[in-house]
Amino acid sequence: MEILSNVVNFLLGLGAAIFVPIIIIIAGLIVRMKLKDAISAGITLGVAFTGMTMLINFMTGAISPAAEAMLKNTGISLPILDGGWTTMSTISWSWPYAFLMFPVVIIVNIIMLVLRKTNTFNADLWNVWGKIFTAVAVVGITKSVPLAFLVAIIQIVLELKSADYHQHRIEKLSGIPGVTCTHRMTFLGAVMYPVDLLLRKIPFLNKQFNAESLKAKLGIFAENHVLGFILGIIFGLLARYEIGATLTLGIQCATALTLFPVITKYFMQALSPISDAVSEYMNNKFKDRTLVVGLDWPFLGGANEIWLAIIYTVPVTLIFSLFLPGNQILPFAGIINIVIAVPAYLVTSGNILRMFILCTIFSPVFLWIGTAFAPFMTDLANQTGAIELAAGQMISNSSIDAPVFTYAISHIFKVFSGDFVPAIVLVLWIAGFIMYRKDLLSEAKRDMANTEGNVAQE
Repeated sequence: MEILSNVVNFLLGLGAAIFVPIIIIIAGLIVRMKLKDAISAGITLGVAFTGMTMLINFMTGAISPAAEAMLKNTGISLPILDGGWTTMSTISWSWPYAFLMFPVVIIVNIIMLVLRKTNTFNADLWNVWGKIFTAVAVVGITKSVPLAFLVAIIQIVLELKSADYHQHRIEKLSGIPGVTCTHRMTFLGAVMYPVDLLLRKIPFLNKQFNAESLKAKLGIFAENHVLGFILGIIFGLLARYEIGATLTLGIQCATALTLFPVITKYFMQALSPISDAVSEYMNNKFKDRTLVVGLDWPFLGGANEIWLAIIYTVPVTLIFSLFLPGNQILPFAGIINIVIAVPAYLVTSGNILRMFILCTIFSPVFLWIGTAFAPFMTDLANQTGAIELAAGQMISNSSIDAPVFTYAISHIFKVFSGDFVPAIVLVLWIAGFIMYRKDLLSEAKRDMANTEGNVAQE
């Protein structure tokens, strides 16, 4: 057990930029790619992950101090420290049974592939910590390790099914064939979807309004570099920066928005040969089946709509944190909330106006869930010494992945103590998931029929 734990911890300790390319290279060799092509694709993917991480850290480093300055200007104090996803990952991996989750994820995926219950090969094994995070919450409530793993397995299955359902829309939006997203952040789409259905009934909001259409309406003011500069200036003014610092922040935001699409091209360059090789291999093995590769979200990072929604959500979250009843978390490390913007992008197919509305509606959810999870994460941090906290200090994350699902599935056992709120939330999430699934599959079927019709006419 100790040897397995050490091996798993070593591999995961390499980080996504090393670990995921290794998985991709191995997968490429399994599906008969040439060694040089598999290695080239793996290294290119590592470059893409590193570039995306550098840009996100760059943007976080630029915007977070401005956000902190905005909060200081209000004079309001919130007791729970926001450690961001990196701290949550560190604390999750300190759970004594964490290393066992790694083989569980692999075994569940293999079983589902063999039984034809999924077409997704999950290469995003680095994000195993997301399952551990949920398990930690279950243990915090029930004190039962077996129940924690049972809930984690349910989450693994749902992640694979969600990846299957999203695959067509993701390919349609990203232009990258044969890939999908296995990150649990897509679960938020289940509760966003019913709201988006209502928004679509408003004529003004039902029109195409993505980044390209925005450029057509606003011209140069919707260009990435100009729009990023304008947003940076607005942040600088809200933070009461001096003129020099405000202009610097403007250029930093312009740089980030300009380079995000550039980095995404490397994901496409790395993933296209892999997805082609996987598809060819599976077509030879299973004539009626196509396997797709499940990855973390960054290959979607070329969508300007995602970054516009992320930047928009920063001041929205800050405002909510000051006045939201029940919130006790100070948003800081998680202020760049990717996990709200990506599902909003997928649900709306990139309609910026509806994305902004969805991000506004669901921003409070992240603060409430971050507050609710603080006791579990603080206790585990103190028990294991994963991070050092001052006496009485609490820690959590203001951008917990899939907050509605994670809260409902981990707190469901509170029904035995008379708290039925998590059960009600879980039922609503399941209903939304079923509705959203139907929409995604209908779109895929409709587009396939249209394609076949066009081919027949030719």
